[in-house]
Amino acid sequence: MLDPVQIRRRGALDFAAYYDYACAAQDMIPLQAVKATVSQGVLDFNGDRIRLADWTPILNSLAINKQLHHVAIRSAYQPGLGEPEKYRSLNRKKIPAFRSKDMTFRLCKAVRDCLSISPCLRTVRLHGLPLRERDLIALTKGLAKSSSLENLSLAYCPIADEGLQTICQSVKYSTSIKTVDFTGCNLTWQGAEHLANIIKHQATRRRSDVWAESLRYRKPDLEHMGGIRRITLNCNTLIGDRGAAAIARELAEDLWVKAVDLQKCGLSNEGAQALLETLSSNSTLAVLDIRRNPLVDNGIIKTIIEKVLMNTNGNASEYCWIKPPSLKDSQKSRGQKGSRQLASGELEEHSLAADGVRRTLAPLEAYLGAPLSEVAGSEVFHRVWLKETIPIRKQAL
Repeated sequence: MLDPVQIRRRGALDFAAYYDYACAAQDMIPLQAVKATVSQGVLDFNGDRIRLADWTPILNSLAINKQLHHVAIRSAYQPGLGEPEKYRSLNRKKIPAFRSKDMTFRLCKAVRDCLSISPCLRTVRLHGLPLRERDLIALTKGLAKSSSLENLSLAYCPIADEGLQTICQSVKYSTSIKTVDFTGCNLTWQGAEHLANIIKHQATRRRSDVWAESLRYRKPDLEHMGGIRRITLNCNTLIGDRGAAAIARELAEDLWVKAVDLQKCGLSNEGAQALLETLSSNSTLAVLDIRRNPLVDNGIIKTIIEKVLMNTNGNASEYCWIKPPSLKDSQKSRGQKGSRQLASGELEEHSLAADGVRRTLAPLEAYLGAPLSEVAGSEVFHRVWLKETIPIRKQAL
């Protein structure tokens, strides 16, 4: 019979086995929703329906794990706003157990411990959780120690500008984190400035590395330098033109950030124009998404899209455009109770080739509302974007 130390050591390399052991130790049945994708190195589940007692073996297994490369824990619960007081008291019984102060802190500590010891964990997604200050402080300690994390998402966690500033303290000095997603985090222009400062700081550090490499008569490899490559700030309507201008100033001379998402961020023509002027000196951006900003003229949006696509030189880019949620999808998710919601970072995979348009997403034609055909040898081909036709001249590519 193995002693607890050996079991723990083996459990670090096998989440499912240690989770079964932890459940058996407490006379509990392992949840199939938790183990569904663990064999693929992915821990991905909705925590709303998990009882309070069931969380202990989950967190204990996560805290020691060195096997998982993707951890995603979501909450679809939305507290009622504007409801009468008598109905609020009734709805309190429906609040998921893990949204309490104690449970979110325990969850962040487990994620912190996993980040600190795991050489494999590349993606952490905590969606829709009410993270408090102490939760974020615990999380930043793990981010600071991790050397493998590449993707961090706190989408729809209402951390606000103060919480983002806490997170940025670790993200700023990380060389492994490539993408950050702060969709719907109640950020304002101050939060945008925090991220602009990160862009500036990392650009300065990278230039120092380039200079050091040039002194050794080496050719610097810009593509493989560490630091952020994608920033997603969708659905933060208080960022506005001031926040967009702050990001635009730092992007003007940056050579490394490849994608910036600013859908539904309260931009007007002023902020869009600042971003457009950035593209006159920035030739590395592959995605600059300002769709779903009703105060921005369609002509400016089209011009930005055209210039960004020209930056790719007709080559396929690893950074894809995030698909805006359609009205049918939102109605379907509301109508079907318990249906799995799409993650805010679900991407519409596509690539642009010099001899035409090549799409790799299966339901693309249904999404665009028009048939797509590859066009080769023609002077002008048309690309459908939000049910509009955008002419892009081939010789510009």
